[in-house]
Amino acid sequence: MENSGSFLTTLDFVVFFGSLLGVMLLGLWAGRRESSTEEFFLAGRSVRWWGVAGSIFGSNISANHMVGMMGVGFSLGFAESHFEITAIAGLLLMCYCFLPVYRKLNIYTLSDYLSRRYDDKSRVAYSVIMILIITMVMMLPAFYIGSRSVNFLLVDQAHINDVLQSAGGESAKTIQINKTYYIIGVLIMALVTGVYTIVGGLKAVIVTDVLQSVLMLLGALIVAWFTFGEIGGWDQMRTLDREGEDLMHLYLPSDHPKRPWSGMLSGLMILHFYYWGANQFIVQRALAAKSDKEARVGIITAGFVKLLIPFISIGTGIAAYYVFSKKLPGVEIDGDTAFPLLLREVVAPAGIAGLVGLVAAGLIGAILSSVDSMMNSAATLITFDIYKRYINPDADEKQLIKIGRILIGVMVTGCALLTIAVFDPNTKQLFFNYVASHQSKLVGGVVVAFAVGMLWKGATAAGGFASIVTGVVVSYAIVPLYGVTLGKTEFFSGLFGTNLNFFHGVFVAAICAAIANVIVSKLTQPDSEKSKLTFIGLGIFTESSMRSLLLKVGLSLVVYAVLGLTMWKEILSPVVAAVIGSLWTWGMFASTAIKANGQGEGGNLLKDDRVWGGLLAACAVFMLFYFK
Repeated sequence: MENSGSFLTTLDFVVFFGSLLGVMLLGLWAGRRESSTEEFFLAGRSVRWWGVAGSIFGSNISANHMVGMMGVGFSLGFAESHFEITAIAGLLLMCYCFLPVYRKLNIYTLSDYLSRRYDDKSRVAYSVIMILIITMVMMLPAFYIGSRSVNFLLVDQAHINDVLQSAGGESAKTIQINKTYYIIGVLIMALVTGVYTIVGGLKAVIVTDVLQSVLMLLGALIVAWFTFGEIGGWDQMRTLDREGEDLMHLYLPSDHPKRPWSGMLSGLMILHFYYWGANQFIVQRALAAKSDKEARVGIITAGFVKLLIPFISIGTGIAAYYVFSKKLPGVEIDGDTAFPLLLREVVAPAGIAGLVGLVAAGLIGAILSSVDSMMNSAATLITFDIYKRYINPDADEKQLIKIGRILIGVMVTGCALLTIAVFDPNTKQLFFNYVASHQSKLVGGVVVAFAVGMLWKGATAAGGFASIVTGVVVSYAIVPLYGVTLGKTEFFSGLFGTNLNFFHGVFVAAICAAIANVIVSKLTQPDSEKSKLTFIGLGIFTESSMRSLLLKVGLSLVVYAVLGLTMWKEILSPVVAAVIGSLWTWGMFASTAIKANGQGEGGNLLKDDRVWGGLLAACAVFMLFYFK
């Protein structure tokens, strides 16, 4: 039975809306007894490893991946996988470097570290940047892509047929989404996620994130299964790719306008270090863990699941290109339409009642699991960094929770209304490109402030603030400045193109921010107490273990560079280079675990998270070489 001319069945609607209602009720139940700020903002610091894993994965793997990354895979190819593969470096940096500092200092917000290490100027600057990123750069497009994708499924079949009939002609049409339904979709998402996040706090967020992570993985796997089935599987897709568009390359030229390999291995790494190590709404999940061990195991588990994304999202986007080339020849399809169009053209024809509703529920689950995390984290920042510090320093637990709830309500309402006002549901701009490009301009100096502050006891308050400001200024200035200077020269335009890609821009900004931190710190007087809040000063590393770590990182970079050069010269095949690189990587982690056990830590090596962290890193390195 069809509804309103859509191909969706009654059971699809029941499954979809039933899932939304179930998530909201689960969140309300989970957070029914939040009575202290630690419970409301950090889930009582009692979250088990599986909760950390589910919430980190759910917060990260939003519409960015189910729709956005599939869209970029459809339009650009496998090079988008760098976002997932190299992210493992950021995950492990959080796991073994940044997180131990935060947990030892028992902080609620990452800006609290900047306040203790530098001063309140850095604290406020970080909070303002994070709130802007969470609300304006991430929440708005999340509401947009969710409502847009679901409403695509409601488009009248007669309109779809009209578009298909006009394909390839001079008056070719594109599929148009009903704006009224789009607005209703945004408001429903805001209502559902707002209710349980306001009532239940972080515990409600984490419990619902675990469920929504399962839903989104199931949805993505269903779409991948049916899409690859259309073309005969992964191997057949690679055969089609070699004969056709050649979309399976991981590395694109350094002057590529969107995903240059040099930018992927430089500026993108800076974004990873920020996202996983200095990002309130991701790190807050690990701060809520019951113990350091539970936090580490949860982070590593999330990393293993994350490595599925290149195959079930980006790879599916590439497969979709070949599916639509065969099924809808001549039809103009933008990347962000690939996911919902697959539901129409590939999943629905399977004739399994309720299946499309389940996948749509996974998509909305992916969005809500990120939006709820963002709202809770933004409210945490404003409550502790602005309200309690400057407006009402004597606020008690009940007042802080009340303010947090009010802030969440204001943010979800404001962001929903701004989404409706700013985003056109029929735009052709790729959603994921919007998020990545705008976020990158704000964070280069932030990650430098954290990293330099933890590494170097000589960093001063003025130096930390200078790095944050320098990062923002350079990020916005470097791309247009390059275009009118170096971009006009033959040498630099040949290397990086006539217009500088924003990944290159964020790397330059981070270098300038680091230089600014060092120069200003040298010109100002360090605080002896604040200078103790480093890796060594806090006892996270000894001087010898820090030297050993830096030596291992340096040697590994040399090994990877040599392997890459031998592949480029065709001395080693990708498979051989991948095996050597992954074994070397795992060995670096395993040797640390073996040494620690030999020095009296004892226990079963297989229970040592460093062994599994090394395996995670080895898998990522293998992929970086194998897919060339």
